[in-house]
Amino acid sequence: MNHIVFLLVPGLHLLDLAGPAQVFSTASDFGHPYTLSYIAEQPLVPTAQGLPLAARLDWPELGPEDLIVVPGWRAPALAGGPAIGAAFLQSLRDHHARGGTVASVCAGAEALGRAGLLDGRRCTTHHDVQDELARRYPRATVVRDVLYTADDRVVTSAGIASGIDLALHLIAARHGPAVAAQVARDMVVYARRNGHEPQTSAMLRYRSHLDDTVHHAQDLLDTRFDQPLPLAALAATVGVSERTLTRLFTRATGGLTPLRYQQTLRLERAEHLISHGATVDAAARAVGFEDPRMLRRLRAREH
Repeated sequence: MNHIVFLLVPGLHLLDLAGPAQVFSTASDFGHPYTLSYIAEQPLVPTAQGLPLAARLDWPELGPEDLIVVPGWRAPALAGGPAIGAAFLQSLRDHHARGGTVASVCAGAEALGRAGLLDGRRCTTHHDVQDELARRYPRATVVRDVLYTADDRVVTSAGIASGIDLALHLIAARHGPAVAAQVARDMVVYARRNGHEPQTSAMLRYRSHLDDTVHHAQDLLDTRFDQPLPLAALAATVGVSERTLTRLFTRATGGLTPLRYQQTLRLERAEHLISHGATVDAAARAVGFEDPRMLRRLRAREH
């Protein structure tokens, strides 16, 4: 995801656009550069909030590492929504066929549906139009009451602020949970995730609390998950006893000890490496396991 293209349609919600754009822009501030482009079929795009947006009409050249995002728009129903030209829909299909990722926020899932990219995949959208999305695209599996889904490089989110969660998930998958946590903290957002979809990053699953001590400990674990970090050293760094840290950590994360949280981060990163061609042994070494058998045991337990 080196180049992020936002496809703007008339009546789009500003936060559907601004939330993900801010995530990628903030990641750039932390040394992970992204180029953001805003494409439309007309040079001035009206928004649901009344602020017109200037857009370019020509598409940049995109590769497999790039991302197209379709923000949602204001509409009581998906049927009869804003027109999206055949050329734009073909661009979505072509980008995905070349190995790229496409994403939507809120009603933007309708554009992916029109492009045929929801067929045979899990997806979600705003709760007001979930049932309609399921009726319009019966070959899709609409997942209700989650913030986002990811299925074969098609990522959809529930709407409005959930576009931030979607973008944080993509940052975590690309750069690791520490970078995503850094971006979330800088944006002063409450990193959260409801539901238990397997694509969810650990940072989003176990950051849905307001305990500063535990957040501090998680910051350290996120950054040094591949290094030995004894409980005594972790507790001393955050200024509490080992017993207190374990109690606070377990309560805040819903049952995870600091060690189990670190193992979860390692497993998540290892799965990412394996999915990109690394052997189990190489992935185990990369994430800090001295013995690959530990990674194999953790993978077997998860699956």
